[in-house]
Amino acid sequence: MKSCKLLLPVILFLLFGCFRKERNVVFSAGGAPNEIEFWETILKDFEKESGIQVSILRQPTDSDLRRQSILVPLKAGKEDPDVFLMDIAWISQFASADWLEDLAPAVEKDKFDLSVLWPNILDFADRFNGKLAALPVYVDAGLLYYRADLLKKYGFKSPPGTWEELVSYSIKIQNDVRKTKPDFFGFVWQGSQYEGLICNFLEFAGSNNGGLKINDSGIKINTKENLEALKFMTDLIHKTKISPPNTFTEMKEEEVRMFFQQGNALFERNWPYAWGLHSQEGSPVKGRVGIAPLPRFKKGKSVSTLGGWHIAISKYSDRKEDAWKFVKFIVSKETQKLLSMKLGWNPSRMDVYKDKNVLSVHPHFAELGKIFTNAMPRPNLPYYTQVSELMQKSINAVISGKKEPEEALAGLEKDIEKLSARYK
Repeated sequence: MKSCKLLLPVILFLLFGCFRKERNVVFSAGGAPNEIEFWETILKDFEKESGIQVSILRQPTDSDLRRQSILVPLKAGKEDPDVFLMDIAWISQFASADWLEDLAPAVEKDKFDLSVLWPNILDFADRFNGKLAALPVYVDAGLLYYRADLLKKYGFKSPPGTWEELVSYSIKIQNDVRKTKPDFFGFVWQGSQYEGLICNFLEFAGSNNGGLKINDSGIKINTKENLEALKFMTDLIHKTKISPPNTFTEMKEEEVRMFFQQGNALFERNWPYAWGLHSQEGSPVKGRVGIAPLPRFKKGKSVSTLGGWHIAISKYSDRKEDAWKFVKFIVSKETQKLLSMKLGWNPSRMDVYKDKNVLSVHPHFAELGKIFTNAMPRPNLPYYTQVSELMQKSINAVISGKKEPEEALAGLEKDIEKLSARYK
């Protein structure tokens, strides 16, 4: 018995060693149950084509928990997961920590065609300090949903091109609809204190030629353009009152989506996922909704905050060659079409948006492709999450009426300067 106890660790070590040598590529992904189920199908297709086995490491649905579940093994230098999906906002942090494998050598060796991917996404999101840190898998960007039936009824031939027009259309239609529907509002958007608020602010500010200006002297946010945009956001709730009073307390993506889908709003700012839900059987607005680029200020241009998920290979992976083959498979046209047709995902490849089979299922993709061309990512900073937290508090304080815009932006810029100084 004593001899058996002494031999057991040796046997386990030998078995573990064999397992490590022959182990599968480990792919970390999260999402809804139907998404995980479909990933399993894709893994089987890849195994059939390549002979390489891939195991899925399930992550939580919540985005912050998903980020944390990847951070832990990367910080520890673990071999697993080999490949993982990242929210676009995490790329700069992970890349600056030197956790991501540079994909450029593999791209060059295999002559992988990057021209099928949006150059603005590759340049501003996936490249970091001269390295190709990731590739896009699922593309997202803010857009304007509108009640096409109501615009037509009240004599408007097209959705608003400027924010001023959006306010004008909203006031006219809101005032009349409220005669029979008192809780109707002109425009719903994400104003609660979370990351979605920053996406909205960057769109308002960017469409006024503003936003976060990053240069050698630091990060500028206290600008005339940003001040005008922030005042406009505040006026939507408190002055023109075309946005609900709970915008700054409750309005996140789903709250906005449900409010609009129940027929309670003329315009909605949201991500492309809402289209499928607005169009499903039983939706009160089915067949009555259109999509368009977000409006702009008179001297600016339409800007959409870029979102989505990107795929990367861990620097600590011991299966990098096989992992790269898997990455290529995921961004191939065939797989991107499947993700689009089966899950309704917005593909990362431009050619899929012209595919007749895809357009027959998702006709709105023709419009989405144009919007993604001008989409801009959030600032490519390693400490972006901390910057965002500072912005969330200050901007939410303004639109809730607790702070004046001038005071908030001046204080915010000083706080960001202190934060960035710690990282220099």
